[in-house]
Order: sequence, then C-alpha cells, then structure tokens
Amino acid sequence: MTRNSGIITDRHAELDIEMYERYRNGKTALVAQGGGQRGIFTAGVLDAFLLSNFDPFDEFYGTSAGALNLCAYLCRQHGMGKAFITDLTTSTEFFNLFRYIRKKQYLGLEWALERIQDYPYKLDLDMGKTALGARGAFAAVTNVDTLSDQYLPILGGDWVNTMVATCAIPKLYLGPVDVNGYPYVDGGVSASIPVQEAWRKNARNIIVIRTEPFSEAEAKVQAEIGEEGIKWYRESINSVQESWQHKVHQWKEDWSSFLQQKINAAHQSKLSGRKLLNGGRWLFGADNLYRLSHLIGENFDSGLADMLMIHYQTFELTQAFLTAPPDDTFILQLAPKEELQSSSLLSDPEALEHDYQLGLQTGFNLIQLYDKLNIDGRETA
Repeated sequence: MTRNSGIITDRHAELDIEMYERYRNGKTALVAQGGGQRGIFTAGVLDAFLLSNFDPFDEFYGTSAGALNLCAYLCRQHGMGKAFITDLTTSTEFFNLFRYIRKKQYLGLEWALERIQDYPYKLDLDMGKTALGARGAFAAVTNVDTLSDQYLPILGGDWVNTMVATCAIPKLYLGPVDVNGYPYVDGGVSASIPVQEAWRKNARNIIVIRTEPFSEAEAKVQAEIGEEGIKWYRESINSVQESWQHKVHQWKEDWSSFLQQKINAAHQSKLSGRKLLNGGRWLFGADNLYRLSHLIGENFDSGLADMLMIHYQTFELTQAFLTAPPDDTFILQLAPKEELQSSSLLSDPEALEHDYQLGLQTGFNLIQLYDKLNIDGRETA
C-alpha cells in the first residue's frame, strides 16, 4: 500500500501513523460499502462508534446496505442497523427464493423500510436530521439513462424512495425507482464504494468501511490499470461527467467477447438458486446473473449487460483508487481480515452474528487509534 493509505481489520492495523496525522484534521468523510446482508459487518463497526460516542466526520456516503447502516448511525440508535439485517432481511416477507423463482416475487424493500419505522424498531429520522445538522449524508444511486453514479440526500424529504433506489438490485427488485423524475437502480452498479465522490467533494481524510477483505491482488490493480486508466477520476467533477459517456463507449468495445464467455460458461453451470444469490458481489458475476435471469424466465437483455459492464469497470477503478489515492488525501480502510461468513442474501443467523462481532472489533480498533493519536497530540502540544 502507498504511504497515504492504510487498513484496519478486526485483528491488525497497517498504516503510517506519522503520515496519517498530516491528513487527520482535514475534511473527514465516512464511506460505507454495500453488500446486502454482509452489511452486518458495517453495522458492527458503526455500533462501536455509537457506543464510544465517536463522530469526527464532516460528510457521509453510503451505497445500498451501507446507506441504510449510515441512517441507523446518524439516528444514534445502537443495534438498529443490526436489527434491520437480522430481523427484517431474513424474513420471507423480504425475500423468499421459491416465490422469487416461481412467482417473480421480488425484494420486499418497501415492506422492510415500513417496518423499521414502526415499533418495536422506530427508526428516529428526526433525530438523524438533528445529529447530521449542516453536514451532508448521501446515498449512491445509478442513473439508468446514463449509467453514471449520482448522490441523493440520505435524510431528505423522500427517504423511502431514496433508500429503495440505492438498494434496487436489477433482477432482484422490480424495475428502476423514480426519484425527482429520474430512474435509478442500485448504487452498487456504478459506485459500490463511493470513495471517489468523497474525494471530489474535498474530503482529505476518508475512512472507508468495506464488506470484503483487502487482498494482495488488489494491491496489483493500480499497476495493471496504469495511471492513464484512472486519471479521469482525478480531474474536476465537471471533467469527469463530460468524459463519462466516452469512457462507457470505450468499455463497450472490449466487453462483448468477455460477456459471451461468461454466458457460455453459465450454460454449463450447475449452481442452485441459493448459490447464485450467495456467489459474489453485486450481480453475482455475469454467468450467475444469466442463469438467474433464466430461472425467472427472463432474457439477459443488453441494458442489463451494460450495467454489469459498468459495475466491473468501476469496481476495478475503485480498487486502484483505494490502493493508490491522490497525494492530497489519505484513505483508511476498515475491513474484515478474512472473508465474511455471511452472504448477500439467505445468510445463517450464526454467520450474521459472527460478522457483526468482527465489525464491532474493527470499529473499536479505529477508536483506539484515534484515542492514542489524541493523547500523543496533547502530550506534544
């Protein structure tokens, strides 16, 4: 890892503390990755923050389950993010594999969001707005027309539709979600870890909660993509938007043959529906997604293929950005040391509890680092 990036897990920390101190008092952003029920790890991290009254952040960015967990954190309700995942997303009202395959019954996002606002949960959105104050908190969504990432206020006036939009995984949720006249789907299509947006908005100390472990393979991504491949992320936001469609067209030229290979592999796959849903990050891979479409009697259309292409490309660019950030920022990743036991959906209760505890420990490890830095700072003052 570069000197201006670091990682804290449930078991260890790897960062240049002296270098980190140069950035720590700059504008600080908290970024939360999605991951479905794997967001239980994020719930643990944020509960550790709540138990320690830890909130040094100036802005917040979340995708899908990450955005929902940020809601619980901002509302100052310990255990709320955990309850949403362990109680509601495990209910057959939220998702039932048999009914999904046989009757095309999609994710019950609206049902879960209604339940979390009612007793015994009672998510306190007014408290969240008070705690947030003048700071910004944003949910990543993907504009269906442009396939670009956009950011909606997490605690805005259209809370339910915003949360549905950031979680609306194509094929698992019925169609795009209209917010302010624009069609959106899951933010994980274009910004599974919305760290670039935090940097574009001038955050210089960025703490990223991930639901996947850091691997040595990621450390090689930047070298493989090269500086030319990621320099457009380091331009102004206007330049990024202007170059987006050109970049998408360029990606499409290289995508068709790769996708066809995946689809051919899908024809030979014997994976069950449960394994398809647990088989990876967003969209579960091209081959599994093709089979998932087949299970519910739908075609793998070009629009869905384009979304998958955007996801693959932007995810790799994000890995490069995390591993080799711009010189004017420090990225500190909080991640599990090993693969989580939970899955995107259909996780076992024991796995969810295990991963929640890992998140708690990781969160406390960051707080211990901050406590040490604060003590050292007072002693040298």
